[in-house]
Amino acid sequence: MNNRFESVAADDGTAASGARRRQSGILPSQHIRKLIADGSISADSPVTEAQVQPASLDLRLGTVAYRVRASFLPSATATVMDKVRALQMHQMALTDGAVLERGCVYIVPLQERLRLAGALAGSANPKSSTGRLDVFTRLITDHTTEFDRVRAGYEGPLYAEISPRTFSILVRTGDRLSQLRLRRGNPPASDAVLRTIHQATPLVHDTDGKADIDGGVAISVDLIGSGSEALLGYRAKHHADLIDFSKIGHYRPCDFWEPIHAEGQEDGARTLILNPDDFYILASRERVSVPPGFAAELVPYDPLVGEFRVHYAGFFDPGFGYAGVDGQGTKAVLEVRSHDVPFVLEHGQVVGRLVYERMTEEPDRLYGAEIGSSYGRQALTLSKHFRKE
Repeated sequence: MNNRFESVAADDGTAASGARRRQSGILPSQHIRKLIADGSISADSPVTEAQVQPASLDLRLGTVAYRVRASFLPSATATVMDKVRALQMHQMALTDGAVLERGCVYIVPLQERLRLAGALAGSANPKSSTGRLDVFTRLITDHTTEFDRVRAGYEGPLYAEISPRTFSILVRTGDRLSQLRLRRGNPPASDAVLRTIHQATPLVHDTDGKADIDGGVAISVDLIGSGSEALLGYRAKHHADLIDFSKIGHYRPCDFWEPIHAEGQEDGARTLILNPDDFYILASRERVSVPPGFAAELVPYDPLVGEFRVHYAGFFDPGFGYAGVDGQGTKAVLEVRSHDVPFVLEHGQVVGRLVYERMTEEPDRLYGAEIGSSYGRQALTLSKHFRKE
C-alpha cells in the first residue's frame, strides 16, 4: 500500500492494516457475521455466508408476493401489512416461482428481520443485477416514513417493494434483489479527506488524472468509447420476453437490447438523445476505485440539471476497482432513464457523485472474483443474466 495513503487512512481511522477501529462508520463483513451470530439479524432460514458482502448483507425474498394497487409508505402509525391488507389485489406463492409483471407493484416479505441496538441504523439499495434489469426495488419497514432507510434501534420485519419497469421477471423464494448496509453515525468523508486520498491513490482515473470533488467525486458519462464505431451502451427493447432471475449467462442480449454505437463526427462531439421512459445501460467516463477502508454510493445528480435519473443500484463495495496506488480502477455501469421529455446527454456530462463513507474497520473480504463478485472487471456490462458476446 502506498505509504502516504496508509498514513492518511490511519489518521482517519480507516483502511490501513492494523488501524484502530472507528466507533462510527459502515459495518464490515466480519461485524455483520457477529450480528447474525447474536441474533441481531435473524431469518426464517439460516443466513448463509454467500449473503455476506464486504459492506452489506444480501436480503432474500420470502414465500409470498402481494400485488397491490399502488406504492405506499406505512407512516409512523401503521405496519406494512396494515397497508397491504388495505391495498392488496391478490397474492402469489413464490416457493415454486412466480412472474412479477412489468408495470405492477408487489410487496414481498423478506426472510431477514432485524433487532438493532442503540445507534445502529441501516440503508438499502437494489443489487447491481436488479438495477441493470430495471427492476425498481425499495426496502420498507414498519412504522416508517422513508424508503430504503432503517431507523436506529429498529426491531421488526423487512419488506421489499418490487416494480419491474422494463422486463417482467420470474422470481422464487430465496432470490436476492436488494442489499442492506448497517452503520453507526458516520457522515460521508469530507471533500478535504477525499482530495488527500485521491492524491495518494486515485479514486477515479481518467485521461487528465484530475477529480471533480465537491460533495463527493463527480462521475460523468462516456459517449465516445474506444473508436468511431465503439459500443457505447444499450437501449432496452419494448415487449421483450420475461427474465428468469435464477438463470445466469442464459439470455442473448440481442433479444432484449438494442446496441448503441458511436457515430463519427468531425468535431469529435458525442451526444445521445434519451427517449422518455426508455431504459439505457451506459458506462462512466471515469474508472472508479474504492479503497479497502471505505464504501461508496453513487448518488444521482441534482435533477434540476436535467430530467433524467441515473443509477438505481448505487452501492460500491470496499475494494471495487482497487489495487493500491498502481490500480487503474473499474468503470461504473450507469442505469439511465429520462422522464417526461427527450433529453440530450453529452459526453463528459456529470450524472452523479460518488459519495465515500468510512468503514468502522477494513472488511475481512474485499470486492472481487475471489468472493464471486460479478462485475469486478467490468467495462460496459449487462446484468449477469445475459451471455457475454
